[in-house]
Amino acid sequence: MQVRQLADHLRSRGHEVVVLAPARRSVREDGVRIVGRAVPVPYQGTVAPIAPSPTGGMAVGRILRDFRPHAVHAHEPLTPSTSMWTTLRSRAPVVGTFHAHAERSRLYDLAGPLVRPVWRRLAARTAVSEAARSFVESRLGDGVLVVPNGVDVPQFRDAPPAAALPEGRRIVWVGRLDRQKGFPTAVGAFALVAEELPDVHLVVAGDGRDRYATDALRSSVRRRVHMLGTVEHDRLPSYVAGADAFLSTPTGQESFGVVLVEAMAAGVPVVGTDIAGYREVVRDEQDGLLVPPGDVHAAAKALRRILDDEALADRLAAAGRERAEEYSWEIVAARLEAIYEEVRDRAR
Repeated sequence: MQVRQLADHLRSRGHEVVVLAPARRSVREDGVRIVGRAVPVPYQGTVAPIAPSPTGGMAVGRILRDFRPHAVHAHEPLTPSTSMWTTLRSRAPVVGTFHAHAERSRLYDLAGPLVRPVWRRLAARTAVSEAARSFVESRLGDGVLVVPNGVDVPQFRDAPPAAALPEGRRIVWVGRLDRQKGFPTAVGAFALVAEELPDVHLVVAGDGRDRYATDALRSSVRRRVHMLGTVEHDRLPSYVAGADAFLSTPTGQESFGVVLVEAMAAGVPVVGTDIAGYREVVRDEQDGLLVPPGDVHAAAKALRRILDDEALADRLAAAGRERAEEYSWEIVAARLEAIYEEVRDRAR
């Protein structure tokens, strides 16, 4: 989604853009070339789709020769997939962006010497947050500039609430339902709130193996959980805009909080976990509320504060809207555009 939105904004600024990406199935989208078959690889509680076959490099080379870019932007260029093959094949200067963050990664530590040739190929290096910057710099060296993820702020700011939302007060969750995202914590927090507030509902936009966490709820509470499954991003703003509180409880490894920024852009007060990537987006008690990872009772208490205190909810919502503007694509795309121009001029 980040790459697609960035490409759209760069085109609106007058650039020609082609996106190279692996996929598991045929994709027909203007400006997108599928290079390699994506293979789902489990990694630290989530699944990363990558195309590890280096034969993809030949297709990349042909596309680059035909398109002749002035600059290349590779996301996670140290991952053995399309971005790495593009970095190695490109004759144009390459800007590498790093998204990953983890408290520890033995695989990354071991791979460090192997990926240094790719690292040295990068004309500029950026990371989406201080968390992502420190993760890569601690293993490969300094010189990484923080340029945050972009968010389509107007899409969420101007969205009307979805008509299909349940009556009453609504807590909205958005994201994959896997171990890293901490969905069972959200379910446990909702159960505590729902026992005391009979008009509160949990609306879940996402799917994954942790969907069964709701099975532990009492039937009367379970009926107030609305599982939407995977929701296309274009439909998501209306579900978020209809929330009274937004909840996101990952256990860690988040380098940024796109879902938090989207909710804040929609004017919804947020509750998130106090982890590195989220702390950079939400300032506790100022733009939203942060709670310890895995702490069901703390998450429930934060939700109750927002649902019970209208003045607090309004203050957090107003501050969140203002904070979200800092991550609008108009600002982020302009910063990246300046980096492209700098590396292009240096190459000349």
